[in-house]
Amino acid sequence: MKKLIIYAALLLSSTHVFAQKDGEAKKILDAVAAKYRTFATIKTDFVFTADNQQAGIKQSQNGTLITQPKANKFKITLYKPGSTDLQQEITSNGKTQWTYLKAEKEVTVNNAETSSESFNPAQLFTLYQKGYKYLFTGTQKINNKLYQVVDLTPEDSKATFFKIRLAVEKASNQIYSATIFDNTGGKYTYMLRGAATAIQAPESTFAFDAKTHPGVEVVDLR
Repeated sequence: MKKLIIYAALLLSSTHVFAQKDGEAKKILDAVAAKYRTFATIKTDFVFTADNQQAGIKQSQNGTLITQPKANKFKITLYKPGSTDLQQEITSNGKTQWTYLKAEKEVTVNNAETSSESFNPAQLFTLYQKGYKYLFTGTQKINNKLYQVVDLTPEDSKATFFKIRLAVEKASNQIYSATIFDNTGGKYTYMLRGAATAIQAPESTFAFDAKTHPGVEVVDLR
């Protein structure tokens, strides 16, 4: 399962094709990017759902994201399905990235720029600006709120997925969900539960401290 979690996260950072970049889609995505760029720090809870019938996997788990988009810093915390027990953390200060697996008592260290497990969730808000074509596919009404749906297609034909579908709340220009469709029939959805922006995050938030994790093996791949 740990490979699935890391793999699903990786899909968002990878670099079939729509005929053009749709003007209506760009207008929606530009509004989303402009909104999120105004925030120094963003914190959001989310539900991550993995659905891959071929692999016999269908489960959901909760998580939390804290990010400083302008500094390329983030911390993702994933909890065991159906519980509040920590399962995994992926942390980056923009230069170094740590992937901590609690059950394995192991943390892998990579350079953020070249990590094979590189994932910058701030790209979720602006990833369309490079390497993607996009298309507005219509609106959906969920719980009396109107959402605009935009499909992103990677320009790289070698990408391991063929589509990212974003649902954007029309009234607030906030991302409601992001669903990644991979080439093996898997579907991975991040359902965002709002965003807190009036928060403070000290530098220690975006670094892994081995001293506070006694017994954890550090695998340094830099």
